[in-house]
Amino acid sequence: MTSPAPCSRSWSISEDSLKRYVQFASESCIQELLSASDSNRDTRVGTGNNANDGWKVLTLDNGVEISKRRSGKTASFHTFRSRWLLTSVSPQQFITVANAIDAAKQWDPDLVEARYIKDLEDNLSIIRLKFGDNAKPLFRNREFIVYERRETMEDGTLVVAVASLPKEIAAGLQPKQNNAIRGLLLQSGWVVEKLKGDSCMVTYVVQVLY
Repeated sequence: MTSPAPCSRSWSISEDSLKRYVQFASESCIQELLSASDSNRDTRVGTGNNANDGWKVLTLDNGVEISKRRSGKTASFHTFRSRWLLTSVSPQQFITVANAIDAAKQWDPDLVEARYIKDLEDNLSIIRLKFGDNAKPLFRNREFIVYERRETMEDGTLVVAVASLPKEIAAGLQPKQNNAIRGLLLQSGWVVEKLKGDSCMVTYVVQVLY
């Protein structure tokens, strides 16, 4: 009988435990996304009229607004937000084609592998993203093990939360391959708000560590 691999027992995690962890972690992520996406309308509980404090608009082109905000007490954390209006597109239509893999392709076209590791629930998946040697410095030769959770709020707003699993848990699910560096995506996701008719406001938020 062969001995187990070092640390495999320490970091093993059951599917139920993984599901509970991701649901707990994504609750905070969802609330952060809702807060960061809040427009000037006072519709979010607890956000008030100061929801845009700290946001600096970087560009406004073809109806797409991109803003940046420093996060936390250090200058190393930055949150970026893009917001755009989609006419004749319902929230359900947008969510159908919006997922973590499509977003990763937008971050950098040198996405060499993207696949679902497992679906824990209908609205909860674990995904592996791997970028190649020619990717941007932030993603070069890195792989990310992320969860993607979709939630519908009481007012019909749809939220897709995406963030990395802790490296120890990710290692138990998917051992690191070759010489890839296991990266950490702190927070990202979409907030899709239904407007009148078949239109919606889409806000994409991502927090990165420099």
